[in-house]
Amino acid sequence: MSEKMGQARILVVDDDFRNMELLHTYLGSIGYEVVTASNGLQALEIVAAQPPDLILLDVMMPGLDGLEVCARLKAKEETRLIPIVMVTALRETKDKIKAMEVGADDFLSKPFNIYELATRVKSLLRIKSLYDELEQKNALLYNVLNRYMSAEVSAQILRDPDRYLKLGGETRQVTVLFVDIKGFTQFAEQHSPTRVVELLNTCFSELTKIIFKWQGTFDNFLGDAIMAFYGAPVSYEDDEWRALKTALELREAFRAWQEKWQTEDLASLGLSMGLHTGEAIVGNVGSELVMHYTVIGDTPNVAKRLQELADKGQILISATTYQAVADRATVQELEPQVLRGRQEPIRVYELKGLTD
Repeated sequence: MSEKMGQARILVVDDDFRNMELLHTYLGSIGYEVVTASNGLQALEIVAAQPPDLILLDVMMPGLDGLEVCARLKAKEETRLIPIVMVTALRETKDKIKAMEVGADDFLSKPFNIYELATRVKSLLRIKSLYDELEQKNALLYNVLNRYMSAEVSAQILRDPDRYLKLGGETRQVTVLFVDIKGFTQFAEQHSPTRVVELLNTCFSELTKIIFKWQGTFDNFLGDAIMAFYGAPVSYEDDEWRALKTALELREAFRAWQEKWQTEDLASLGLSMGLHTGEAIVGNVGSELVMHYTVIGDTPNVAKRLQELADKGQILISATTYQAVADRATVQELEPQVLRGRQEPIRVYELKGLTD
């Protein structure tokens, strides 16, 4: 609703025709669009068809009284924020308390001063307009967050922004996934930048959907690679399983993408993936102006090194990741590997399949 009065729609509900006509005439004369209802059921039907910006509601009506109408509207997500002013002959404090208990936003006793009513209406409409503006901004923020992580993770961040949208981090158990397109550097050398970007965008579009599908947190695009992690900001009991499920589906989606484009040069490409589970610092890194939600520590480094060891189509996982899903994963144990930058070899497994 705009702040302009002519764009505000008010529903007047009253079984007294004289009161209804008075409010309809006066509110219409000062620029509001006014609709009327003579009973509670009719009011609910009007609201269901086209929610108004504000409701002036009588309490004592035959059948469904105003208190029940108010309670029903405030109980529904789509109508709970419509301002409701109880306009009634009841004057006792206990009556006002009852109205407030069922969710009424204001209370005006008959006979009322028409100018006082207009002032209260204008004030409530101004508040609703500000709230609608805030809701639009929240929706925009939610849509922006959904470009980086699943809808469920976005909702978690918005529920506790003080925790998730500030600099700093916390130690969490996470599973980190690195995905790289093997052979892409040579492919990029042989094609125009326009062609390279076009194919990379179509490929990443398919792959990121799968990360979000399994509630992964997208971290970054690293050239022709993707980094994602599981276990933060929202953690589940099966983080490792969902990360591995993502990897398997990514491999299938990449093959389907290759078949869709059906060009010989794409046949030389393949995904290599590495996954590792362990403790890491998770949080926002950067500055107050620019920050990035990421994982830092040995865990992402090990996942990256495993991805570098993997051949096209291979998914290599560490022992800690395998142990979490040993009863549901089919693997082939490889020779222990000394990862770049480390001295001690680690046990490495190639993921073959996964059961539900």
